[in-house]
Amino acid sequence: MASNTSTRAALTLAAVALAAAAAIPFLGDVPAASDPLVVYCAHDSLFSEDILREFEEQTGIPVSIQFDTEATKSLGFVNLLIREQNAPRCDVFWNNQVLGTLDLKEAGILLPYKGKGYQRIPDEYKDPDGLWTGFAARLRVYIVNTDRMEASPGAIADAAGRDDLSRMAVAKPLYGTTRSHFTALWHAMGGEELTRWHHRVREQGLREASGNAAVMKMVASGACDFGWTDTDDFYAAFDEGKPVDMLPVRLDGGATICIPNSVSIIRGTERLEEAQQLVDFLLSAQTEDALARSQSRQIPLGPVDTVRLSADVKQLRDWAQDGYDVNSIGSARAECLAWLKSEYLK
Repeated sequence: MASNTSTRAALTLAAVALAAAAAIPFLGDVPAASDPLVVYCAHDSLFSEDILREFEEQTGIPVSIQFDTEATKSLGFVNLLIREQNAPRCDVFWNNQVLGTLDLKEAGILLPYKGKGYQRIPDEYKDPDGLWTGFAARLRVYIVNTDRMEASPGAIADAAGRDDLSRMAVAKPLYGTTRSHFTALWHAMGGEELTRWHHRVREQGLREASGNAAVMKMVASGACDFGWTDTDDFYAAFDEGKPVDMLPVRLDGGATICIPNSVSIIRGTERLEEAQQLVDFLLSAQTEDALARSQSRQIPLGPVDTVRLSADVKQLRDWAQDGYDVNSIGSARAECLAWLKSEYLK
């Protein structure tokens, strides 16, 4: 009798164990969570993070974003990507300009991709081999304090021609979009002429600031009458009700200095398909429209619904139609940077 009881108990325990095992999912069938797509992003997080989170929501692809808040952020990422090239950790690089991206191209760090986003961007704002593509641009502009002077080409020419330039502000050109500006000048004017001009205006008291935002603040406060900055910095002052206006900086021949964001895929990525999806998303009309409607009013380079554009962005887009070919400055950038280092890193 005891033997039958023990047998029944053992069978009961075995049945319970089998039922419990059936209730537990087989872990081997559960896919491991995929590693996120790693994005190095030099564009301001205020404007870029929502874009990248929207990509996550629409595609289900997790994204790990690394922002750099240093003043030399785009250059910092370029140096980091060069150091990591033999063991890359980044899949997609969203740069806030193009110069550093051209350095990565030369170093062989970028992968070509000509997807649907690439096709909608004009040739002057993308690499012919598909190694990088531009989108959502800014312009280099004169910011003018309208309490101090008129915002007109004639007034700016008169002010810039004075012997005393202590009322004009420019960011130190070793970094950022001011370096891009000087590289464009180097290509347009030639190195010797730019060097002579630069030495002359510094001797005439040109005010050199730590960055474009500092230039904007100097002009908006009346500490300077006018200066060079980017359109997004201009609108930061304009939206605060400061007495400012702007005009585009033009090179000889009338070309404007239009500086796009750029996106590229890093060679060695193990998430190529997902990286390509993100590139297409960033180069889409949806993304360009969202950045145009942001406070920074970035300029769509590809076709968008113009009805949705503000009057501000429509004006900027008109100016950007005269933008110089970004690819043309590639050969000038190394020479110009070497000169700038000799001027500012003595």
